[in-house]
Amino acid sequence: MAGLVLGAIVGCATLAKQAFREPTVALRDVRLVGLGVSGGELEVDLSVYNPNHYQLDASRLRYRVFVGDSVGLAGGEMDARTSVQPTDSAIVRIPVVFAYSGLTAAARQLLMTGTVNYRVTGEVSVASGVGYFTVPFSTTGRYNTMRR
Repeated sequence: MAGLVLGAIVGCATLAKQAFREPTVALRDVRLVGLGVSGGELEVDLSVYNPNHYQLDASRLRYRVFVGDSVGLAGGEMDARTSVQPTDSAIVRIPVVFAYSGLTAAARQLLMTGTVNYRVTGEVSVASGVGYFTVPFSTTGRYNTMRR
């Protein structure tokens, strides 16, 4: 009997994972909020698209922000607390505080060309009607001071 119950539980978990389609996370916008003597603050907007036919609830977000190819700017973890309706998108806003140390090449590029490439990576934890999932993301963009 215990084997039958265990088999049913494993079977249901497998079906749930097959029914779940990972949300798509894309970089929507990056805004410079402020600069100070030792660093600054950005607002990073991520668009989370839910391809499933049921609501997803994002509960936790881990992220890293890089300037250029590999210069780490900031990283952290935050409670996302965002619901994404079926086949819809929601914006998750991340406040990013950074220090200037190690960013001289990126700052030089920004001053000379008015642009700098960046990358945001991480993972978002979501709950759905079929279980809990951690979804990784990585997205790139270019910050352009002329666009602001």
